[in-house]
Amino acid sequence: MQFVDEAVIHVKAGDGGNGCSSFRREKFIPYGGPDGGNGGKGGSIILVADRNLTTLLDFHYRASFKAGRGQHGQGSNKYGRNAEDLEITVPAGTLIKDAETGDVLVDMVKDKQTFVAAKGGRGGRGNAMFATSTNRAPRRADPGEPGEEINLKLELKLLADIGLVGFPNAGKSTLLSVISAAKPKIADYPFTTLTPALGIAKYKERSFVVADMPGLIEGASHGRGLGISFLKHIERTKAIAVLIESTSTDPRGDFDKLMLEMKLHSSALPEKVRMVVFTKTDLSAGAQINKLSRVMFPRGLKKKFISAVTGAGIEELLETFWTSLKRRGD
Repeated sequence: MQFVDEAVIHVKAGDGGNGCSSFRREKFIPYGGPDGGNGGKGGSIILVADRNLTTLLDFHYRASFKAGRGQHGQGSNKYGRNAEDLEITVPAGTLIKDAETGDVLVDMVKDKQTFVAAKGGRGGRGNAMFATSTNRAPRRADPGEPGEEINLKLELKLLADIGLVGFPNAGKSTLLSVISAAKPKIADYPFTTLTPALGIAKYKERSFVVADMPGLIEGASHGRGLGISFLKHIERTKAIAVLIESTSTDPRGDFDKLMLEMKLHSSALPEKVRMVVFTKTDLSAGAQINKLSRVMFPRGLKKKFISAVTGAGIEELLETFWTSLKRRGD
């Protein structure tokens, strides 16, 4: 499925039905009173968050939505029927903005969360509503009110517990494929991952969502490479694991470059970093692992050593993911 994280749509709520001007006319009652009914309410446009959706692709095929109008009132005091509301599902994590002003209208972060994007118009009053003791034969009937109309910009920011960040080919996709049922594209060359991928990792009886982000390169925060388009997706993650190849000749330098790119995008991102994960340990000799274990990182970040190929360190890493989330109340 193609990943799309931005879309602009037009929504138009239904107009209210017109009120009716009518008078009671029956045999032997030649001068009956007003009996025009009210018009029905127009349908509203309601957005509904769905955690099972992970892309805004559908909105590139359909960008305009219109709810039905209310039924007109009729004689014999018959009220028009209200139109049904039109529900539009969006992925949980979608930010809804006014496309014209850029104002944030709502952040759809919870599953089943709803937001009335455009209210349906009220139905017009029939002439029966205007009858008084001094005006027993009113001919006034109101038209229905128009439904609200607006252009919306949808911006998806994925929801995940753990975000995997690293340079291209650092082993993020391989790790995700091992700890979850996700099947990201994997190959031995940079930029295999072109879109974020989510997987549900399980540790004993517990589960949490892990996101594999496209690889960052130096200058990503200024538009270089592929990572800049997806840095926003790690804003919502509760914790970040920085992945570095165990064969790196400058692991601390690699770490500092990744931290800088995240900081340039958002000063809050470095605060989410919980650990450094050295990958591909099956390709490194024992002396190299010992050397990496002595590398100092700020704030006493945990260091983990794994091989997604052999499975070494995977169980311990999952436990660290879980305990890190629990310890910080995430």
